[in-house]
Amino acid sequence: MRLVMTEPVEKMERPYARRWWALLVLCLSLLIIVMANTALTVAAPDMTEDLGLSSADLQWVIDGYTVPYAALMLLFGAIGDKYSRRGALLLGLGVFGGGAVFGYLADSAATVIAARAVMGTGAAMIMPATLSLLAATFPRGERAKAITVWTATSGVAIAAGPLVAGALLEHHAWTSTFLINVPIAAVAVVAALVLVSPSKAAKRGRIDYVGGLLSVVWIGALIYMIIEGPHFGWHAKALAAAGVAAVGLVLFVVWELRHPRPVIDVRRFTDRGFAGSNLAVALFFLAVFGAFYYLTQHLQFVLGYSALETGLRMLPLAGAVFVGSALTGFLTPRVGMKWTVTAGMVGGTAALALLTRIDAGSSYGDLVAPLMVLGLAIGLALSPATDAIMGAFPESELGVGGAVNDTSIELGGSLGIAILGSLLATSYADHLSDATAGSKLPASTLDAAQDSVGAGYTVAQGIGEKAQQVAAQAAQATDPQQAAQLKAQAGQLASGARQMADAVGSSFSDAVAHTSLIGAVVLGVGTMVVAVLLPGRKSAEPAAQDAEEKELVGTR
Repeated sequence: MRLVMTEPVEKMERPYARRWWALLVLCLSLLIIVMANTALTVAAPDMTEDLGLSSADLQWVIDGYTVPYAALMLLFGAIGDKYSRRGALLLGLGVFGGGAVFGYLADSAATVIAARAVMGTGAAMIMPATLSLLAATFPRGERAKAITVWTATSGVAIAAGPLVAGALLEHHAWTSTFLINVPIAAVAVVAALVLVSPSKAAKRGRIDYVGGLLSVVWIGALIYMIIEGPHFGWHAKALAAAGVAAVGLVLFVVWELRHPRPVIDVRRFTDRGFAGSNLAVALFFLAVFGAFYYLTQHLQFVLGYSALETGLRMLPLAGAVFVGSALTGFLTPRVGMKWTVTAGMVGGTAALALLTRIDAGSSYGDLVAPLMVLGLAIGLALSPATDAIMGAFPESELGVGGAVNDTSIELGGSLGIAILGSLLATSYADHLSDATAGSKLPASTLDAAQDSVGAGYTVAQGIGEKAQQVAAQAAQATDPQQAAQLKAQAGQLASGARQMADAVGSSFSDAVAHTSLIGAVVLGVGTMVVAVLLPGRKSAEPAAQDAEEKELVGTR
């Protein structure tokens, strides 16, 4: 047996014998690029304190990963199809690991953002490669099961990121959340060489680089606009990005419609099943990433859990993903993907609706049911939707198919964090203003507290520290009258600190409930649209056959 697998999967006369081991490698590669995003939400407080990050800096540390990740996937997917899908995976792992080392050594906001951008570039190579290699390696009869495992891994990684980061932060600095990716990426590289069979399109013409570059421009500009506008205001940068995205999209569509070998046939989006599946993926991740964004903050700041404790309390979601995935494998062949996907989206809507009950008196127990329902919904909805998207592409475009699916994920996730995150911030600031009305709090102090829930608790802590200082002065005062005045002042400050902390906690809890309501409405409306778009069981069956027939026609 060769140490390095060199036989292309396309030349094998029977299914690759070690395909399930290969799937583990693909899932490991997927795991680290998803965890790289979710782990940062837990490491953010330590990073902010150590580097002195502003709220804008922190936002771009998080989203510096997302822009290249989303923008480059379609082009990299096409390149992988043409030259080597495994090669794209290996190169991506190398770039991702190099970016992680860069992040470990970073000592400023600019260098951390740059490191995250490098990691995002590597992730843009890895993500579509994992799906295209999966689809090429597994026979069609097993593909749905393999995609179910792949999707479950993605859902588990969302919850596992905070757990791993929390465990590391117990004894190490925030930089360890970057460095942990390096040995995992190295293991994935070696395992990919040994277990993953090479693959590339048998008949793939010249790559449409103009279309690919236009996709980079319009998707990158759109993601930038989604991030910049809601968080920092619709100023010149956001408006310019919106203009570039609009013009770039129009040019992309016109070019692709006229090109004989487009990077993607945009006519596919006129197919109801394909459009509905992509919409389902985007809407679902809008809800998942948006909810994840504010639930981790609620656990850490309002309920006071450490990073590790926060990660542990996200585990019900991960366990429910496995259950939902197992149900998908049982239900989809019997009732069809339309009903499984719709049921999952209804479950996601219900999970957000349950979060509207959160208030100042809520405990972790009130979050368990929403987390479990959300995890179950992830497992139910995403596997069949992803399978439908991949089934719409012929063998020569599996990398592009994976990129389309993954771009829908990133667009949805970015919209979720931007839209729901912006609503959360506005609602929190408004509730805090109401809660502190009549407290004679200086305007500058209130503005600082309204910046974020973390900033609010910092303000409360500062007032408490001032109370301790005044109390110490009272203890040292020799004049009884002065000592009494200082003691009374210290008592007022201590009471103000408690009131401020209570106001911050209740305001953020109310903001979580309000934002969840908006999210539930958006996902609920989207669920009805998806249910109308997705075809019934019988009309969905010919989709894969149509993709193969189109490929045959195109090669004649």
